[in-house]
Amino acid sequence: MSTTTHLTLNNGVEMPALGLGVFQTPPEETRSAVAAALAAGYRHIDTAAAYGNEHQVGEAVLTSGIDRADVFLETKIWISDYGYDQTLHGFDKSARKLGVDQIDLLILHQALPSEFDKTLEAYRALETLLADGKVRAIGVSNFMVEHLTALLDKARVVPAVNQIEVHPYFAQREVQTFGAEHGILTQAWSPIGGITFYRDGSHGSTLQDPVIGEIAKAHGKTPAQVMLRWHLQQGRSAIPKSTRPQRIAENIDVFDFELTDEQLTAIDNLDTGRRGGPEPSDITLANFGRPIPEA
Repeated sequence: MSTTTHLTLNNGVEMPALGLGVFQTPPEETRSAVAAALAAGYRHIDTAAAYGNEHQVGEAVLTSGIDRADVFLETKIWISDYGYDQTLHGFDKSARKLGVDQIDLLILHQALPSEFDKTLEAYRALETLLADGKVRAIGVSNFMVEHLTALLDKARVVPAVNQIEVHPYFAQREVQTFGAEHGILTQAWSPIGGITFYRDGSHGSTLQDPVIGEIAKAHGKTPAQVMLRWHLQQGRSAIPKSTRPQRIAENIDVFDFELTDEQLTAIDNLDTGRRGGPEPSDITLANFGRPIPEA
């Protein structure tokens, strides 16, 4: 059972298990959200080229007074920058916006199933960046079992992380199990199920779930804290997003209680098998491609 504040990736790099996510956080709010997170004790920030807020993440880290080496920065290459040379340039753009020479974890944001050769070339660029010491670890995001299988067939380096949608209503166990079998850490985006209520209200809200609510009451914690604890105890990384300082602080206050096996199972049993994010097969350059600006 994992109760640790840090996880060790498959190449020996240590990563804080909990990070702040800044998906859909407007640039002007990102700086203050990251500042609040660093003040609350977070040392892991997850952003992406496609979020348009890498610059503000970098500024918040720089002005925090915290040593750069103590903050784990993770970002993602967007599909429009796939291809070997394009992805190398994608790193340059992200590093310049973040104001750093080295990125701790660089991952591919999506598989591009219709042009998987571009995905493979992009990953090959990540391997080069890793070998050159420009990144400390590499990985992928939103890769399903078939994408991971095709990637592992060609890759020299096994991805350290696969960042996927995981919350009590959508657990993607098959992807998680495959990852575990190959030493790929599962990192949960939308870990408290935010996507189930801010994108499509028909799923119902995990925060209002009676099972989670009962467990929260038993521990004197919030439903969000219970869900984050569920991730940690099952060995996942989680990157909850918030822009509210009080909620940001609450989300990292999850290391002083433990869920029982029965409570973990009760949360596991809430899985509906319904994805909140886009279907991985729908990701095409025609549908989702957009240029990532220079730094």
